[in-house]
Amino acid sequence: MSSVLKEPEAITGCRSTSPRTGGFNRVFDLLCAVVGLITLSPLFCVIAVAIKLDEGGPVFFAQDRVGKHFRLFRLWKFRSMGTGADRGGLLTAPADFRVTRVGRLLRRHKLDELPQLFNVLAGDMQLVGARPEVEPYVQMFRSQYAVILQDRPGITDPASLANRREDQMFSADRMEQQYVEEILPSKLKLSLGYQQRRSLLSDIGILLRTAFGWMQ
Repeated sequence: MSSVLKEPEAITGCRSTSPRTGGFNRVFDLLCAVVGLITLSPLFCVIAVAIKLDEGGPVFFAQDRVGKHFRLFRLWKFRSMGTGADRGGLLTAPADFRVTRVGRLLRRHKLDELPQLFNVLAGDMQLVGARPEVEPYVQMFRSQYAVILQDRPGITDPASLANRREDQMFSADRMEQQYVEEILPSKLKLSLGYQQRRSLLSDIGILLRTAFGWMQ
């Protein structure tokens, strides 16, 4: 990590005031995750076969992410890169050679994210919430994440929708600097703002917009 990259000024005065807290939120997420996994099980099988036929190797990819109260958990995705490609860097460049043929299709429609429904079942994530980040970037913005991670990270939120084509936003010669100085601060601002005004209806709206985006 470059030593010249500094954490922007902390967002001060933020507290988690989400109206969607407690047991009902968890029951809603559990029901949706179970229904989603049952409904999408044929698609899971098709994706698994496609990954095996394309390159072989593992169907799933797991990576440590920072969860509620800064606890690490294993986030699951369908594998969209070659085996061991994560050792080549945390960020994905436009037309990254590490992404497989099937992986490009999965990433375009965000289908690689579907196994995170298992993370929702396990209680590591919720359906709507700030995307879980890897530890090096969380430490750079610890004051913001101290607020965000009062709750579980999520599969989708306004920041996810606004940055749906994040890999296409990068300039190959300054990816790390661009992510730390521009993209991630913008995402954190959106996530913090939504966390403080969210409701059940607004969460349903985010889920519908996400599902519609997956179909495009």
